[in-house]
Amino acid sequence: MSEFREITIGGLLKETASKYPDNRALVYPEFGISQSYREFSASCVSVAKGFMALGIKKGDHVSVWTTNLPQWVYMQFGLGMIGAVLVTVNTNYKSHELEYILRQSDSTTLVLMDKYRDTSYFDTTNEVVPELKTQAPGKTASAKLPSLKNVVYIGDRSSTPGMFAFDEAVKMGAGVSDAALEERIGSCGSHDVINMQYTSGTTGFPKGVMLTHYNIVNNARMVGDVMGLTEKDSLLIHVPLFHCFGCVMSTLNGVYHGSTMVVMESFDPLASLKAINAEKCTAINGVPTMFIAMLAHPDFDKYDTKSLRTGIMAGAPCPIEVMNQVRTRMHCSEVVIAFGQTECSPVMTMTRRDDPVELRVSTVGRLLPDIEGKIVDPETGEDMPAGVQGEIVTRSACVMKGYYKMPDETAKAVDVDGWLHTGDLGEVDANGYFKVTGRIKDMIIRGGENIYPRELEEFLYTNPKVNDVHVVGIPDKKYGEQVLAAIQLKEGMSATVEEFIEFCQGKIARHKIPKYWEFVNSFPMTASGKVQKYKLREMYSERFAS
Repeated sequence: MSEFREITIGGLLKETASKYPDNRALVYPEFGISQSYREFSASCVSVAKGFMALGIKKGDHVSVWTTNLPQWVYMQFGLGMIGAVLVTVNTNYKSHELEYILRQSDSTTLVLMDKYRDTSYFDTTNEVVPELKTQAPGKTASAKLPSLKNVVYIGDRSSTPGMFAFDEAVKMGAGVSDAALEERIGSCGSHDVINMQYTSGTTGFPKGVMLTHYNIVNNARMVGDVMGLTEKDSLLIHVPLFHCFGCVMSTLNGVYHGSTMVVMESFDPLASLKAINAEKCTAINGVPTMFIAMLAHPDFDKYDTKSLRTGIMAGAPCPIEVMNQVRTRMHCSEVVIAFGQTECSPVMTMTRRDDPVELRVSTVGRLLPDIEGKIVDPETGEDMPAGVQGEIVTRSACVMKGYYKMPDETAKAVDVDGWLHTGDLGEVDANGYFKVTGRIKDMIIRGGENIYPRELEEFLYTNPKVNDVHVVGIPDKKYGEQVLAAIQLKEGMSATVEEFIEFCQGKIARHKIPKYWEFVNSFPMTASGKVQKYKLREMYSERFAS
């Protein structure tokens, strides 16, 4: 019998807060925050009422563009209560990407922080919505973004024309009654879309993956069950909340199991070691590069990590020596590997805590309960036997509702029988353990971030000097892969690498800017005139082998 639960995010928070009111829910060492589930729930209620006061209706899309601030977590659950759809915006995005997401998602509201690293979100937002300077908060009217009505600012600028201050918006919620909020919570159904995350594909522009309460609450439940997470655990969360790893496998997982969420604003190996030591964290989620950075920190031995027990490593293959060090030096003996993608909310397979180490590094584990998966021939769709490579496909109640306003793309990803085609190549052994062996699509994974060549190519085509361009991934020891752009310039044109880097800066995320640039006269082609990307990859991999 299926254990899938019909429960909304609002219902889940109420359930956990009534079961464990005095358990610590949310800890932010950097912000001096330590809240019980009773206090955390009250903060989420305040935010829910604040957004209702702004006029946010059930089904409205709210884009959130901040690092892992406390407000992010309050919005995740507060917006979930009122049935607003949280649209996650990558913190590395620049103006070109922000404008695309706000427009494609039909967001009525954008919530932004002041700045992060080298990007002023405040300036970027004003660049994308220049009308803000002359408009009253809540009365946004943008020529390029017809749906946008509200811009909400988190930060300490004294003047933010056209924007509500986040704290002021929350205060406005004092006028919303408990009864009105309860009525709104009651109007939400578990199969309503509640989260939209943007992911690309070989077709270019990012697609909004529509995930429901049912999709992500149940995935979080299964993930935590495999980790052995309970109300006695403290989970260190230093992965970005705008990915499923952060907001499903970490925060939602924590709330489902009544655990403490120890959240870092962004990843810093020393800050994470200090937090484990001070908060006695028992669980930790991260991509392999995070674990590597912590283990390599010169002060590693000064901090006590003996409280650690479990956690998840995902986002890239895990080298065996890293897994062994995490188990021994970090004392995280039950760490597991997870595999999936945003379109399946996100986890499909996990290794188990009692699996031998060999299985934990050579495979991505076996299927979660109630999730189907198999290997099919990418050409014919026929099922492949154990040990034979093919495309990994999955089917379950965790598969997305579809891509927002992209029915053709949805039909390409999810077939008529409900199987999600992952685009990953792999095989499964006789015991049901899956291995990922490659990718059908061109996606590049650099340090756990997905980069889509077509999206980058489309952007580079906007440079007037470019005649043709092809982007590939080159193997890299530190990041897994690096980005290479091979550019054919228009007749009679000349250009420099520096010129192209400058062209990208401020318009696309820094991690997407190619590390390698090659100016070419021609590309390797098939007989039918298609560019052979694998030949480009082979050619340049040898040249730039790291």
